[in-house]
Amino acid sequence: MKAVELFAGAGGLGMGISKAGFKPVEIVEWDRWCCDTINQNRRARVKEVANWPEPKFGDVRRVDFRSLAGKVDIVTGGPPCQPFSLGGKHRGFDDERDMWPQAVRVVRETRPRAFIFENVKGLTRAAFATYFSYIALQLHHPGIERKADEDWRDHLGRLQQHHTSSDEIEPEYRVVAEVLNAADYGVPQRRERVVFVGFRSDLRTKWKFPKGSHSFDALLWDMHRTGEYWDRHRVPFTRRDTDVRLQSRADSLTERPNAGAWKTVRDALRNLPDPRSVDNHFKNHRFQSGARAYPGHTGSPLDLPAKTLKAGVHGVPGGENMLLSPDGSVRYFTVRESARLQTFPDEYELHGSWTEAMRQLGNAVPVELASVIARNVATHLLAA
Repeated sequence: MKAVELFAGAGGLGMGISKAGFKPVEIVEWDRWCCDTINQNRRARVKEVANWPEPKFGDVRRVDFRSLAGKVDIVTGGPPCQPFSLGGKHRGFDDERDMWPQAVRVVRETRPRAFIFENVKGLTRAAFATYFSYIALQLHHPGIERKADEDWRDHLGRLQQHHTSSDEIEPEYRVVAEVLNAADYGVPQRRERVVFVGFRSDLRTKWKFPKGSHSFDALLWDMHRTGEYWDRHRVPFTRRDTDVRLQSRADSLTERPNAGAWKTVRDALRNLPDPRSVDNHFKNHRFQSGARAYPGHTGSPLDLPAKTLKAGVHGVPGGENMLLSPDGSVRYFTVRESARLQTFPDEYELHGSWTEAMRQLGNAVPVELASVIARNVATHLLAA
């Protein structure tokens, strides 16, 4: 099945899509460093990107996709999220970096059988409720194009009228959106994102988001009821977490939840040597000095999923992109450790300095989360 990948970044979403059986025929990314990362791994024949075409470097607004009309099974991408992120200026629809209109345009021009778009949870905040509805209606009816001189609010009004018209049999696409926590899908990171999935209406597909496969309570059970987690990592009794609040929550469980345990930072970093070790031969696994903790900058505990990786290394992002060891010390995650937290393969090398590589990873979609969603979508497309 053929795919178009927009706003490809470092390739996280695209790799998940590829693992689900889709083959990209067009990849677009405006950032040179990200294109270099993808190309470097294509040349190295990394499995997940070995069959990718060379990414098209440039602004998606200048790319015409009409030649692919009716030839694409899925369009995927993560429209730049700075307009809606908690760390941004919250300008939303007034921000020139808002690429949602372009995502809708590509759906309109290619007419894919399905699409998957991902964005920050901030898009669901009350301040953006109207614009969230606007995005959803555009995806339902991509053929109702905004006029050149039309305010987005007026366009929203036309979409609402069209959507509720008695003459309207059904929308062009059936769309669902949900906020997902990557930790619930086997990713060692608490990363909440809103995901839009749509199927072309003529497919008559009945679809829902796959249920999470992992849970916090299952982790607490393995830690505080059976000790299996500590035994697996060979952590002696004297060094095991004894947080009374977590112990109390574990004690309240009557049986182990029927799910996998949330994966932790310790799980993710298993078999990686200390980055200062002379036996360190892993790609992108180099120690970065200068980490320090202070209020609001505390790092990620070793025995929980990591906090959300951020696309920056100073201020709040720098503080969140740190490892908090049981002894209270902190250090920055290496690029390889961060890639593990985003479920990138170890063979995948990030291009550029530590700062640049961390920016790419902070903006990425966890490969495993993308794969879970895309496999489910693929199953329904093959059955349609």
